[in-house]
Amino acid sequence: MLELSDIRKVYRLGPVEVEVLRGIDLRVEAGDLMSIMGPSGSGKSTLMNILGLLGRPTSGSYRVGGRDVSTMNDRELSAFRNEHIGFVFQSFNLLGHLTALENTALPLVYRGLARREVRRRAQAILEKVGMGERLDHRPDQLSGGQKQRVAIARALVGAPSAVLADEPTGALDSDTADEVMQLLIRLNREEQVAVVIITHDPVVSMLCRRRALIRDGALLEDPGEAREAGAA
Repeated sequence: MLELSDIRKVYRLGPVEVEVLRGIDLRVEAGDLMSIMGPSGSGKSTLMNILGLLGRPTSGSYRVGGRDVSTMNDRELSAFRNEHIGFVFQSFNLLGHLTALENTALPLVYRGLARREVRRRAQAILEKVGMGERLDHRPDQLSGGQKQRVAIARALVGAPSAVLADEPTGALDSDTADEVMQLLIRLNREEQVAVVIITHDPVVSMLCRRRALIRDGALLEDPGEAREAGAA
């Protein structure tokens, strides 16, 4: 589904070049559940932006669903991102004036789908994440865990190729964080959507079947036991 080959990212700060990503190779298949950990400044945010089609690499190739995205212009990338990538953020990124249903429906609204179909699909995914009784609640009427459930529903409503979760449990207490992770694990299994989680939390990482560490711009994946973790 997602295939990065020799991805490099260089930032120019005046006369100085800083190489943030150094030849990243990564293949993420449908149904994968993967964590990426790394210290501050390791390049994980830059990698997430490239995976999410929010930034472009300096060199290397990136294919999503077999399609090379490097030739797309910004408008094409935006439409392609809406169709293929779902996002879950630490701070939820819900719009305060919209209900849970309206927040969840946004990716479909941007696609121009009929209103009845938008509502049907948004309500169905909210029910799947346990928010079916709070369709008309605004974010200020929801707990942190409930907000993250809505954010997960929004990420999944468009049936994307992959969901990218940036510290999805970072703003939650430990019990709620565990509930959110168990929800992501269940949806990953049931929907067969690839989930890639950027996290600082080793507990979150251990729940993923694949685990990788990014350090100094290089990605190192656990080749063995990572694929068995969280498989139960």
